[in-house]
Amino acid sequence: MQEENNKNVIQTITFGCRLNAVESEKIAKMLQNTVASAIVVNTCAVTGEAERQSAQYVRRIARDNPHVPLFITGCAATHDVAPFAQFPNVRVIPNADKLNRDAYIQAIADFDFTDAAPDIHVSNPDTQMSKQFIQIQNGCNHDCTYCITRLLRGPSISFEYADILTDARNAVKNGYNEIVLTGIDSASYVKIYDGKPWLISDLCRKLLDDVPEIKRLRLSSMDPASPEIYKIIDLMHETKRMMPHLHLSMQSGADTILKLMRRRHTANMIQDIVAYAPDITFSWDIICGFPGETDELFDQTLDLIAKTKPIKIHAFPFSPRPGTPAATMPAQVDKSISKQRVKIVTDAATRNRKDFMNTQLGQTISVLVENDNIGRTPNDITVKILGDNIPNRTICDCKIIGIDNENFIANI
Repeated sequence: MQEENNKNVIQTITFGCRLNAVESEKIAKMLQNTVASAIVVNTCAVTGEAERQSAQYVRRIARDNPHVPLFITGCAATHDVAPFAQFPNVRVIPNADKLNRDAYIQAIADFDFTDAAPDIHVSNPDTQMSKQFIQIQNGCNHDCTYCITRLLRGPSISFEYADILTDARNAVKNGYNEIVLTGIDSASYVKIYDGKPWLISDLCRKLLDDVPEIKRLRLSSMDPASPEIYKIIDLMHETKRMMPHLHLSMQSGADTILKLMRRRHTANMIQDIVAYAPDITFSWDIICGFPGETDELFDQTLDLIAKTKPIKIHAFPFSPRPGTPAATMPAQVDKSISKQRVKIVTDAATRNRKDFMNTQLGQTISVLVENDNIGRTPNDITVKILGDNIPNRTICDCKIIGIDNENFIANI
């Protein structure tokens, strides 16, 4: 969960993905001149646990802020209104209207509050980001059997390049040296300009050309089945401004499970991608305990991890989402087994990361400072920089002199 405060008037609380965080920022700006004071909670429903946490948090802040208009939006609120609509100061805004100012205006009319801005009681540490996330796309056209997000977000919509370019120029004007392009299915980005299709690689190349002030450009995630991955890797080889790290929405390393998930890639495709980019690092998403995942099939995922060596894996146990085919599939895996497999996968990625980090000792690496002399390398590894305090968002060359657990230790 991320918490943000916008001019002490519109408080946004974000659960889930980076795309939600980007949209929360847009909502806060949109409401600045619309309401004197409000709380917006942008919820997540990617798993049952995420949905539960969203509802639990709303219950608490509704109790603590009875005189503040409280808008609940996002996937959990779109999926099931009931846990949120029981509080008198709550209004639910579904995903379809999340960025529609009129929807909030209509909801505000239902509130029996004065125009004065009441105090908001929500813990709110400063979480100013060192990088700017820019939304390029929303929704998804695929039909993965486990995914409820596509049902709640709708079909894929790619944003106009002119709007993305404006966001990028504003980002560098505001001091951001790194931009991350994000969406529900960023790999599906496509627009038609001058009769020709623009795909995600074209977008990245054009942004780097049109905004030379962008020092670091990164993608939040890619579908492994997209042929655009090879063009993105080519761009990484052409310019150091394109960060040499890709996050792949893998979900499994076993072809049998990938087929049950209705994913469009195979284990061999992943090996081909990694072989094409031996100088680039990868991270994965993995669902452990998908229905039908036997010990043998799980071992196939471990085998692919050993062969391709992703340095980070976001692993989580399968969560059956009502309304999806996977929720009623046979051979459901016991939750305790799923959790054990999460640990095994996470530990395997940790070993890969340590192996990679050992190869970087003594190297000089460009680091983006995020906070309190903690920064990140182009391969998305945390660095603790020794010495005097360095301003946030600074990019500096650091010599890697040691390793502390999962962090590099470095000198300027």
